[in-house]
Amino acid sequence: MNVRVGFIGGGNMAEAFIDAFVNGEFLLPDQISVSDINGERLKYLEEKYGIKTFNSNVQVVVNSDIVFLAVKPQVMTSVLREITETITPVQVIVSMAAGYPIRKIEEIIGDDKKIVRIMPNILVKIRKGVTAFCHNFRLLDKDIKLVKELLSTCSEVVDVDEKLFDGVTALSGSGPAFIFLVIEALSDGGVKAGLPRETAVKLAVETIVGSAEMVKAGEHPEVLKDKVTSPAGTTIAGLSALEENRTRYAFIKAVEEAYKRSVEISRLIEEM
Repeated sequence: MNVRVGFIGGGNMAEAFIDAFVNGEFLLPDQISVSDINGERLKYLEEKYGIKTFNSNVQVVVNSDIVFLAVKPQVMTSVLREITETITPVQVIVSMAAGYPIRKIEEIIGDDKKIVRIMPNILVKIRKGVTAFCHNFRLLDKDIKLVKELLSTCSEVVDVDEKLFDGVTALSGSGPAFIFLVIEALSDGGVKAGLPRETAVKLAVETIVGSAEMVKAGEHPEVLKDKVTSPAGTTIAGLSALEENRTRYAFIKAVEEAYKRSVEISRLIEEM
């Protein structure tokens, strides 16, 4: 694909995308550039992926058709002010900063610019991520298609209204941590039942992976749950214990509290 892609910020999420683009043979290394304040980080990325690195954010913009802003929300404003005179209406700016709205980006770089906002999760590192996607309607159809193709190399791309991004952050952004906790708890239960730790972890992981695949195939989780639950069997005994300990409520509450915190962070950014 004949497109130049740049990253301002070379952290873990940026590397996940770079890895997918290069090792998935979607882009050649010399089509990708990155800048970061950490010189050692730039050296590592250059040596591992063969990409171009710059100490200057402006240089990344100059050498890119699509610019990913992979920096923390608290430094977004200063980064945008630094590059605002260099960005052109032809380029596409892709922000992954949590809580930083498109409107605020437009206030700094101009509302004539093509801006995309995404919310990926950590699973893009293994090319199994999910990424929420919205834009400011300045993009052409070919721009949208191109950006989505890039994101699709390592994640499922879901169109989401920007006003729902706090909910996305709470569910798919924080969600992997909740599932990691479930894996840990299930494997602990297996160890308590006498299984070796390694076996318990493997069983827990494969059970969750397979269960997710069954839901993804199309059946509602409630229907699948009932298929596993025999009268007076082991599963209903376990489900009863989960209900008694309000496990379902705990997960709903976890997403709710993560959502509230995301809203708080968004408000703080709005006041910056």
